[in-house]
Amino acid sequence: MRFFVVHTYTGREKRVKELLEKAIDAQEMRRLFGRVILPAERVTRVRKSKLVADERQLYPGYLVVEMEPSEETMKLVNSIPGVTHVLGTRQEPLPLTEAEVTSVLDQIERGQEKAEPEAPFDKGETVKVTKGPFAGFTGTVDEILAERRRVKVIVTIFGRPTPIDLDFLDVQPI
Repeated sequence: MRFFVVHTYTGREKRVKELLEKAIDAQEMRRLFGRVILPAERVTRVRKSKLVADERQLYPGYLVVEMEPSEETMKLVNSIPGVTHVLGTRQEPLPLTEAEVTSVLDQIERGQEKAEPEAPFDKGETVKVTKGPFAGFTGTVDEILAERRRVKVIVTIFGRPTPIDLDFLDVQPI
C-alpha cells in the first residue's frame, strides 16, 4: 500500500475523513485501504478568558490516505462529497515517498506530544488588563512567552512606561 494526498474543501477535512471511512467499510474495501490520516496538531488557545485544547490542521484542505492504487479505489475516493481530487494526474495519482510519509507522521506525533499554547494577540498589539492590581489599564504587548503562558505588557503608570508580566488569562485584545 502507498500513501496518497487527497485534496478536499478547506474546513471539511474531518467530515470527508468520516465519510471516506464509512464508505470503505460499506463497500467492504478495507483490504485495499489502510489509514486515513488528518494531519493535525494539538494547541492550547485562550477563548473567553479560559484555556481550551484545540486541534490545528497542519495542511488545511488535505488528507493522507493509505491505499492500493486502482481504478476501484480512486473511484471510491473521488465519489466522496467534499473531495476535489487525488494529487497527481487523472490517469496516474502521485504517491508520497517514504521520506515524505515519515516527515508527515513525525510532525503529527510531535504536535500531539506538545500542545503549545497559542497567544491570542501579537507583539505590538494593544491589550486591556482584566485581572490583578492593574485591572483596567491599557498597554502594548512587548513580549510573548508562549511556553510559559505569559505576556509582557508595557503600561503607563504615573506617566512612565512600565513593563508588567501577566498571564494570558489576565489580558484581552482590544
